Amino acid sequence: MQPYFFPYIGYFQLMHAVDIFVFFDDVQYIDRGWVNRNRIRCNDTAKWLTFPVHKARRELAINQREYMLSDGAATHRIEQRLQASYASAPCRSEVGPVISSLLRFNDSNVAMFNANLLETLAQQLGITCRFLVSSQIDKPANLKGQAKVIDLCRRIGASHYVNPVGGVELYDAASFDAAGLRLSFLRTTAKPAMLADGQQYLSIIDGLMHEGFAGCGSRLAEHVLQAAE
Repeated sequence: MQPYFFPYIGYFQLMHAVDIFVFFDDVQYIDRGWVNRNRIRCNDTAKWLTFPVHKARRELAINQREYMLSDGAATHRIEQRLQASYASAPCRSEVGPVISSLLRFNDSNVAMFNANLLETLAQQLGITCRFLVSSQIDKPANLKGQAKVIDLCRRIGASHYVNPVGGVELYDAASFDAAGLRLSFLRTTAKPAMLADGQQYLSIIDGLMHEGFAGCGSRLAEHVLQAAE
């Protein structure tokens, strides 16, 4: 999976469901995606929480992009936004300092910054999978998409690849079967947040602020794995 910025609980359920989780850091960075932003609760509506990224060539990979960390202004704005949005959240005193420490990580590389926050939160949630980084695995440079995923699975000795259910249209079960791999998709059954503007899956920050690490950790098993057709 691409290393996302404080993703929703389904991302962490994926970690919980597997033995090895690979951060797909050497794929193209997509503007206005989930790599540098996510949604939080603000006045009972969903609002974007965005960490700005320095402008660069469009074709660069996630691990070639940099967050705007130099003067601390972006970090301070995000902390203020979270403080205002979750001032009365029951678990703010437990969770707030952890989020602040993650936002103050001193490596501006987008992939490294996100991997650090994801691994730290996973540990706090009791997730025990092993983490690997795609760019650190020796592999052909010309492979893309599904072929790259299958090759990575082979190289780390995997027998079963699990992807979020949103990727159903991206992968062909027959190709995985030919490579000796099972293919499954994870669908969360955790309830989305109920907001004034409807049901929304929000950043893990929202769940943590309201339920704490223990509460969110208890929801990691609220998912189903469906076999590819």
